[in-house]
Amino acid sequence: MPNLSRLRADTVAGITTASVVLPQAVAYATIAGLPVQAGLYCALVPMIIYALLGTSRPLSVSTTSTLSALTAAALAATPPGIAPLTAASTLAVLTGVILLAASVLRLGFLADFISDPVMTGLKSGIGLTIAAGQLGTVIGVHAQGTKVFDRLLSAVGRLGEANVPTMLVAAGVLVLLVVLRRVPHVPGPLVAVTIVTLISFLAHLSSYGVATVDRVPGGLPTPLLPDLGLVRTLAPMALGMSLLAFVESITAARIFRHRDDPPLDADRELLALGLANAVGGIFRAYPATGGMTQSEMNDAFGARSQRAEIVTALCTAVVLLLLTPALAPLPTAVLGGIVLTIAARLIDVHGLAAIWRASRPEFALACVTMLVAVGLGIMQSVLAAVVISILLLLHQVDNPPIYPLGRDPESGAYRDLRRHPSDETEPGLLIVRIESRLYFANARRVADRVRSLIETTTPRPRAVLLDLTGVPGMDLTAVSAAREFYGLVRQHGIDLWIALDSLQPLELLGRMGIGGWLSDRGRLHPDVEAAVTAYRARGS
Repeated sequence: MPNLSRLRADTVAGITTASVVLPQAVAYATIAGLPVQAGLYCALVPMIIYALLGTSRPLSVSTTSTLSALTAAALAATPPGIAPLTAASTLAVLTGVILLAASVLRLGFLADFISDPVMTGLKSGIGLTIAAGQLGTVIGVHAQGTKVFDRLLSAVGRLGEANVPTMLVAAGVLVLLVVLRRVPHVPGPLVAVTIVTLISFLAHLSSYGVATVDRVPGGLPTPLLPDLGLVRTLAPMALGMSLLAFVESITAARIFRHRDDPPLDADRELLALGLANAVGGIFRAYPATGGMTQSEMNDAFGARSQRAEIVTALCTAVVLLLLTPALAPLPTAVLGGIVLTIAARLIDVHGLAAIWRASRPEFALACVTMLVAVGLGIMQSVLAAVVISILLLLHQVDNPPIYPLGRDPESGAYRDLRRHPSDETEPGLLIVRIESRLYFANARRVADRVRSLIETTTPRPRAVLLDLTGVPGMDLTAVSAAREFYGLVRQHGIDLWIALDSLQPLELLGRMGIGGWLSDRGRLHPDVEAAVTAYRARGS
């Protein structure tokens, strides 16, 4: 009986998720510049493969707006004369191969190499790019250009040619989607597609100049071998897409993971996504990943296992086998309206505001990434996102927090003296806290910054206590820099004390003979309080 209950829950979740996935999949295909059935193909084979191999219970794998926009950018770089579906499926196979190679090399940790602020900026830039690309669709003209500003200027320049019925359809869809979003458990995109398709069929909207989807090939996708001649052109783009696909998927999996779910295995996720893309590409899908919206629906409606994804895939198969003729009257302006709502969700104004309040430098990084996506293109913004994230990491590691400590007279805790200048200080003793691993790239810079603190402290301290309890590790270069620093402060008659409790640095200092020497002189202690107590006892 419990198994029947779980099966019923998975069935309900899978069907409900399908009501969101299928209309969005059709809309995403228009973002990618592909026929609408390509979006449905992404919700079939990739979803089944992930359901069989993935480690996340609620993760629903098809395509996303981000990957669709990246696919469009990749297709724009292919030589003329190549069928778009062939190029897109080749791109999916390449993306899958890269993800499989990453799984073999156990590179799951790479998911953390794009910071949240940079990802927010990247998605916001992609949202603006997608929105600009749909302006021509919703006003009934063909907007030219590949960049955001080119498309905007083209659409604005052709406003005089706009088709009023098309604009009314798009506006009606947008209003309907906004209203339905406030109604719980109602799949707005499905309702909008159903209602407007029916109106289009009954009112013959195509006779008023409203563009429609027209004939959609039915049936399950047949195998399509990748075009090996496109490998050199598409491989760099597939590399960026594989990273973003993994980041999107693992992020959604982490957000919707419940306490009693099995642990996520990042390398197994790479394997599942890799096979989902590689096999999906052979069956005419373009790159796929775990989507946030559909995973949220899957989780909200009680999916208990990956069986829910199988149910969603079966719904896709039913649509491909039986219902594609019903899509023919669907106005493309409906898909444009759905895409605009998706793009609006990508432009994370609240997220950018939160970053602004928390950290101005990281807000600047988010804005730079967004501007690169808008001004130079989506593929360039992916590269910029990776480079910016790595540079940010290097900057943070090479410039660790270093600050003087004072004692809170009420709690007795040691705090940043710059933020609490009224805290007590020990006469003649300067306490400096360092919070970072010390290694070859930052050790001497850290020593210079500590020396600068000593020189700017008045009166000049008789002793310096380095609080290294926030240092988890160090290497030989850091030990060498410490020796140089000790020699320098001794020249100025300043005594050196150290508070350190991390095992690896203590063992390294011991092997180098420094730890024992400091201990013998009573200058090495496990925490600041013990060191200050010893300092007072010596009457230094």
